Amino acid sequence: MANTQLAQGQIQFMINCRIKDIVVWLMADYGLTLTAALDDVYNSDWYSKLLDMDTGLYYQSAAYNDELLKAGLKYGQIS
Repeated sequence: MANTQLAQGQIQFMINCRIKDIVVWLMADYGLTLTAALDDVYNSDWYSKLLDMDTGLYYQSAAYNDELLKAGLKYGQIS
């Protein structure tokens, strides 16, 4: 049976892809500058959860993660 576990480099690539997509969407949806969008992402509760491998958020779609981040920005936290 083949090993289906992802390597750390693959997981980091997935995380970076999620962040890139979400930053672009924040800029488009809210008219944020690149710096402001990155600041919102990296200082969010969602980002901490994205880095937590137990949540599996890195494996979810960028659209799903975008909705979580936007809810967190709107309401102050995500569950």
